[in-house]
Amino acid sequence: MPRMQAAQVTKPDQLEVVERDVPEPTARQVRIKVQACGVCHSDMFTVAGAFPGIQFPRVPGHEVIGVIDALGADVPEWKVGARVGVGWHGGHCGHCNSCRRGDFVTCATALIPGISYDGGYAEYMVAPFEALASVPDELNAEEAAPLLCAGLTTFNSLRHSGALTGDLVAILGVGGLGHLGVQFAAKMGFRTVAIARGADKETFVRKLGAHVYIDSTKQDPAEALTKLGGAKLILATVTDAKSMSATIGGLGVDGKLVVLGASPDPIEVAPFQVIGGRRSVAGWPSGTSIESEDTLNFSVMVDVKPMIETFPLSKAPEAYARMMSGKARFRVVITM
Repeated sequence: MPRMQAAQVTKPDQLEVVERDVPEPTARQVRIKVQACGVCHSDMFTVAGAFPGIQFPRVPGHEVIGVIDALGADVPEWKVGARVGVGWHGGHCGHCNSCRRGDFVTCATALIPGISYDGGYAEYMVAPFEALASVPDELNAEEAAPLLCAGLTTFNSLRHSGALTGDLVAILGVGGLGHLGVQFAAKMGFRTVAIARGADKETFVRKLGAHVYIDSTKQDPAEALTKLGGAKLILATVTDAKSMSATIGGLGVDGKLVVLGASPDPIEVAPFQVIGGRRSVAGWPSGTSIESEDTLNFSVMVDVKPMIETFPLSKAPEAYARMMSGKARFRVVITM
């Protein structure tokens, strides 16, 4: 049996590089020779054992770029040698109420790479064919990988938000998600506002395309947004619920706070903040494989790229620690 290197979680908070058998695809699956895998904050669900029902050992990773090198039975259209990506949405049942309505990302038993099955912190992985996205030749593997979660989530939430070209759109936070959100918002034609902490970030976010910068250490974000006319959309990419709550008063009529950053703490909203102006608070999950393709293709068309730090697979634990430290600028990617 051929062997490979993989970084697996043997038990909670124990991520280690090991040698494992190369997996074989079964029916409706493909095997991917992994070229790069992004390290996402959501990988914490695997490493910490925080996802309900997760089984160990488990290989994390749901921002996977590679090449198909083997096909299982009953795989339509995909061929060996095809360049593919796999994001957070790693498969669906096809028969729950959501699936029957075509809403596969909210499938009642949706599969998640790195949680439901072994993900991309490895030289090879297998995935259901419905999880596959075609990857444009113009993107290298390291740059494409973060676009399958951080990129997809920001791009997809922006284009489904209801905001129109020219509307005031604020990106709360300019980290791993936010630095992509600013680029996408500006390229989509929104009047883009970046909100972050510290005057030192202004030059950077303006280079990303932001038209306005709000330093939340010196300005009240809600007051600043109100002076600009009120935001049609605030895209909350931070993981701090208090920071999200502090922006709600800056929404305009029919404005919406869309939550992307996962926090266990509650967002505080006073009823009067949402009633009179028909304001709302909503969340957004990632997207399906075809939406991953949309994200990749749009990124090529308008030249949106993540800023990355790379680590070899042999240093996967260090890569994960770097991501969790919050010091990475801005996405960490494991290369094979």
